[in-house]
Amino acid sequence: MERKVVFSGVQPSGALTIGNYIGALSNFGELQNEYDCYYCIVDLHAITVPQVSADLRKRTLDVLALYMACGLDPEKSTLFIQSHVPQHAELSWVLDTITYMGQLNRMTQFKEKSKKSDENLNAGLFTYPVLMAADILLYQTDFVPVGEDQKQHLELARDLAERFNNRYSETFKVPEPLIREFGSKIMSLQDPTKKMSKSDNDENGYILILDSEDAIRRKIKRAVTDSKGEISYNDEQMGLKNLLNIYSTFSNEDIADIVNKYEGQGYGKFKEDLAEIIIEGLSPIKDRFNYLIKNKDYLEKTYTGGAEKAKYQAEKTLRKVYRKVGFIQK
Repeated sequence: MERKVVFSGVQPSGALTIGNYIGALSNFGELQNEYDCYYCIVDLHAITVPQVSADLRKRTLDVLALYMACGLDPEKSTLFIQSHVPQHAELSWVLDTITYMGQLNRMTQFKEKSKKSDENLNAGLFTYPVLMAADILLYQTDFVPVGEDQKQHLELARDLAERFNNRYSETFKVPEPLIREFGSKIMSLQDPTKKMSKSDNDENGYILILDSEDAIRRKIKRAVTDSKGEISYNDEQMGLKNLLNIYSTFSNEDIADIVNKYEGQGYGKFKEDLAEIIIEGLSPIKDRFNYLIKNKDYLEKTYTGGAEKAKYQAEKTLRKVYRKVGFIQK
């Protein structure tokens, strides 16, 4: 029986946070045992904002090493760099021609980014959801692990798959979301109404997977809570609720058990313990990362082999697409 396909990608646009780990990377290792998984480092997406070339190359390798440090096995999953598989950009162009401007105008992430700066309102930033759709559809993907903030982009991929299929006959699978209900969206430590992001201007708002132990303790100590001083899990104490979600994810304890454990103890002891739990959880990942990042030959072998496998599948889909739109095959 043929295994279902899972696709996901991470941008090498900065160091990854525990939000990336909890919402995505921690799940990837489990999925590879059940599905045929394609995990991509989406460097084409990264250049929709200005990049320093050397930094982008370094961060791309960092993400690959983090993928593996978080449990991804190149023998089980296809790990590759997006720009190494040109079919992503080629399919994106075809899909551009069936994408409506109104759909792209409604993308919330473009709206948010366009408010931040007029300097980088480029066409790539506007159309990158189409490239994201191409990423997914190339591999006849069945499932896409997504957070709540990415559901809109997956809906576009589904729309484009159905539109192409209706116009040219069955070509693409219509992908379904895989949403982890608990822990899929970790919020900023300084503003719990916003998602934790590595692009946050306040470094105390996020914890990086590779942060030092002292930095983790400092950031948790400074994390926003409230004046109630009572450990409780509710939407009125958003900062504390976020910290409890993080605690539960790293400790594998139920929220109710954690709340009972700290009944009457206030926030100080809770924060101290939370910092140590995060440090303990990230320690083996950091050790594995530090080992891998020094082994450039192994990283090169991994992304080269991954690209070859990805190209094989991507080319099968692209040739089918080109034939159906009327291109002469060479």
